[in-house]
Amino acid sequence: MGTSGSGKTALALRLAEALGVPFAEADDLHSPEAVARMAAGIPLTDEDRWPWLARLRDWIAEHAPAEGAVLTCSALKRSYRDLLSGAPVRVRFLHLTAPEDLVRSRMAARTHFMPPALLDSQLATLEPLQPDEDGTVLVNDASLDVLVDRALRALAAG
Repeated sequence: MGTSGSGKTALALRLAEALGVPFAEADDLHSPEAVARMAAGIPLTDEDRWPWLARLRDWIAEHAPAEGAVLTCSALKRSYRDLLSGAPVRVRFLHLTAPEDLVRSRMAARTHFMPPALLDSQLATLEPLQPDEDGTVLVNDASLDVLVDRALRALAAG
């Protein structure tokens, strides 16, 4: 979980590979209408997000029961994470954070439907993981290899 540009997809791909489990990018499960809104610089509302989050929860239920799965998702609000945690398997969150200037530069340098202008709305919406949530905060301040190692250790410790 984390804002756009925090490094979620790069970490998640490597983590899924290391664990030998299915992977999905939540952005691929957005409706065409939601993608069009974001591409136009219009932040999604909770009403826009609920059907998408339900699809993500259903994906978790379908793909994670055997040996787990890795799914990237911003999961910015506690209520979103609570919905995802409603899957019939344990859902654990890795909240990837990075300095705002680094996130902005990554967003500006990539081709993606999410424009850098929407980062402010994501930062305003972000509700950090709480101590009673099943998750770990990972600071994206090292190489991808180091982040994967940190993530694997956090998952093993939990």
